[in-house]
Amino acid sequence: MKFAKCRPYHSKTVGRELLRMPDGKSMFKVYFLSLVGRDEPEKYEWARCPMKTADFMSLAGRQPLEGVGFITAFTHITKVFRFAPAIETVLHVRAFNTKDFSPLDLGRDDKHLEFACYAEAEIAAEEYHAWAAERSVEAYLARWSRFDDGPVVSRTKLAEYFGAAQG
Repeated sequence: MKFAKCRPYHSKTVGRELLRMPDGKSMFKVYFLSLVGRDEPEKYEWARCPMKTADFMSLAGRQPLEGVGFITAFTHITKVFRFAPAIETVLHVRAFNTKDFSPLDLGRDDKHLEFACYAEAEIAAEEYHAWAAERSVEAYLARWSRFDDGPVVSRTKLAEYFGAAQG
């Protein structure tokens, strides 16, 4: 395994909004997430980013997104999670560049796919619990993840465990 230098990670939920798509049925809960404590905060924090959350909502509302689910919107990457129309107990995910919604590839090293960072994993778990627990889409849409703050204490433990230097 090759180990790369890992940047600090401390995510915060800085906003929540419901995105209603033009088809009148498709809806997504949007979680606005900032990474705090990094250099160049204008690239990672919504409060310092040139794009505002209202701009994002307008842009996202013009995309061909269908279904019901949730969106994790960082300033640099957005993931759209939806419950699959063919098998609604499965969660689909697509990634986009936040500023223009151009598609991003989630393919990573050794044929793995990126699933989620800490904030996304916590939100996905709570969203999945809500989906499983509710009898209607309306009831699901009324429940939101409580994830607000997620610092990662150590970003070197895996490299240390394997005795590897970070590149």
